[in-house]
Amino acid sequence: MSGRSHEQNPPEPPEHEESPPDAAMRSHSKAAPERLPAAIRRSLPRAAWWVVCASLAALFLYPLYVMIAHSLKTPIEATAAPPTLYPHDLSLDHYRALAGDGGIDVLTNVRNSLVVSLGTTLATVVLSILAGYGFARLRFPGSNLLFFAALVTFMVPFQALITPLYLLLKHLGLLNSLLGLILVYTTFQLPFGLFLMRNSFAAVPRSLEEAARIDGCGTLQTLVRVMLPVAVPGVIATGLLAFFTAWNEFFAALILVTDQERFTLPVSLSVISSEALGSVNWGVLQAGVTVTVIPCVIIYVLLQKYYVGGLLSTLGK
Repeated sequence: MSGRSHEQNPPEPPEHEESPPDAAMRSHSKAAPERLPAAIRRSLPRAAWWVVCASLAALFLYPLYVMIAHSLKTPIEATAAPPTLYPHDLSLDHYRALAGDGGIDVLTNVRNSLVVSLGTTLATVVLSILAGYGFARLRFPGSNLLFFAALVTFMVPFQALITPLYLLLKHLGLLNSLLGLILVYTTFQLPFGLFLMRNSFAAVPRSLEEAARIDGCGTLQTLVRVMLPVAVPGVIATGLLAFFTAWNEFFAALILVTDQERFTLPVSLSVISSEALGSVNWGVLQAGVTVTVIPCVIIYVLLQKYYVGGLLSTLGK
């Protein structure tokens, strides 16, 4: 009895004290409004970035859409005024006209452009690799001066040399030929290709080259087996620049080639747009522009990683 009398009942919690769950909920409700503006502030730059990117993408993709949509319209709808936003009836008549029904065989011009572009790309890549490796690794008296002189030629306007090139090709019997056009394009692509490949090889550690020498590899074997696999982005960047330039070049092809059977695609499209065939067929013209653009877009998308990587790795050296 005495023990029980000394027992004390546990003190009751004061009325103003909150239980732990209630306190946690209240603190969470107070902290949430404080964290919400910070989250909004953090998300706003990202949202603004996406808005800017989407706007730029729409700005650049809209002309491509108009070009493709116009090429797929019927001949009557393609000449309608005002033009329709999208083709109501899909038609391939304009692409059929490119095969010869429109008065000019554009498929032959596409073949000529492929021959010139691939030939220019191959010659530029091979010569740029050999010369770039020589300037990067094989030091000789006056190498820096010779490299600078090669780069200076890249600064000379192409149009300023078109008359001497015309006379030179005429003297060599290469005027009005695809081979002469390939030589001209390669000449003007070499300085920049040389710059890219020299920097690509200069970025390769010398230890790899020394290890190949110890294993008994000669200069050419070292270049092919060791240096080239490491410098692949630079090689692809050089090849793509040469291909795109030769594929889209217009001025030299217009001056140096006079035979319609040897016209490249840009020259052929200029014939269509200049009303040389009696009138401008805008549907056929847009179809030809689509044929010109689509290969470049596909190649760039497939090799974009190597192309951008090659430019960044070489231009930053």
